[in-house]
Amino acid sequence: MRRLLSLGLMVGVTAASAQQITLPPRPLPPALPAATVTATMLTPVAKAFSPEMLKRLSVPDGFSLKVVATQLGNARMLHVMNDGSIYLTRNEQGDVMLLKDVNRDGVIEGSERAVVAQNLRNIHGVTDRAGKLYLTVDKTVMVADILPGGKLSTPRIFVKNLPDVGQHFARGVAFGPDGFLYLSVGSTCNDCRDPNPETATMLRIAPDGSSREVYARGLRHTIGFDWQPGTGKLFGLDQGSDWHGDDQPPEELNQIVRNQDYGWPYCFANQQADPYVNNPPPGNLKKEAFCTTQTKGSMLTYTAHAAAISFSFYTGTQFPAEYRHDAFATFRGSWNRSEPSGYQLARVHFDEQGNPVSITPFVSGFVYHDDAQTEANGWAQFGRLAGMAQDTDGSLLFTDDQSGVLYRLSYTGGQK
Repeated sequence: MRRLLSLGLMVGVTAASAQQITLPPRPLPPALPAATVTATMLTPVAKAFSPEMLKRLSVPDGFSLKVVATQLGNARMLHVMNDGSIYLTRNEQGDVMLLKDVNRDGVIEGSERAVVAQNLRNIHGVTDRAGKLYLTVDKTVMVADILPGGKLSTPRIFVKNLPDVGQHFARGVAFGPDGFLYLSVGSTCNDCRDPNPETATMLRIAPDGSSREVYARGLRHTIGFDWQPGTGKLFGLDQGSDWHGDDQPPEELNQIVRNQDYGWPYCFANQQADPYVNNPPPGNLKKEAFCTTQTKGSMLTYTAHAAAISFSFYTGTQFPAEYRHDAFATFRGSWNRSEPSGYQLARVHFDEQGNPVSITPFVSGFVYHDDAQTEANGWAQFGRLAGMAQDTDGSLLFTDDQSGVLYRLSYTGGQK
């Protein structure tokens, strides 16, 4: 009734007097009662990589693991070109390296790598299209022409004025089947109400960079995403909030659909309300009602705080048929859990109907317990996995951004 009365008064006044009328702001709903949580900070002791460490790693029968390169620095994202050359982004160094096994001996020596772009703050994601390389850098997407031999022109701005999201600067980037560029944007926090509508989203950008839209929201930090072969459905792995306990919220595999809200920070997993978030959701709804009526639940969950980085479907023919059209993911590893999670490459299995059914470790052993070690409750690790890409021969490449190692996972045995 009050709103209708105010509207009637506004209609009846002159333009000059209407400019002087200021309606009171609508107050935000009060915060919900605070909840108590028991959370742990435990960072396994970082050990230097050595060939002896490889004995700790386990892979499925028929697969083998090989070191392709070492001393790569903060090796983050990988992008493999049709000729087998590899672009590698390095966040701490702020550059892009070009790697190519020129003599085809399976090892990329120092003479087979070169820095082709530099002075790129917060660089992370990388993809290519029509002779150009696209890079996520700080609050922009940059583009460079790919020159003969794989060198790059000076990168120039393609998209600007992206949100500043602090520690969640890592952005995944890829061109979709529709020809548009998709870009993930992380959140600024664990459970705040962020005023910028582009944070915690997936953005869809016109092929010429002239416009963009929020494709999906409520995604805390979905760095790795890919389109399912055959169906064209978009899937991504989302990192759950920190400081909400050992096992909550879990990491999520979502089918990312246009105009859907995936619930962060109010909800997680299958539309469950997060009890440790005391900011009320929009629309004056209670959290439980908001989660069940306004959000889309996850398809699968995985151990909390495992920190998913890369996610991509396997489209090669080197692996046995049972792996084709499954996906793989890298998990960088936890720091916010009493027993570590992540530090592994995992398989995401999809059934014959294209539905995800399980996430299981595939290459593991980078984190281990050593009774002789007194720090971090005896936990140590020698690899934090980040980038992953399928090579031209169907093997999988993945990086360790802590020790600067590039690994190759190949199928070498038996019937395929």
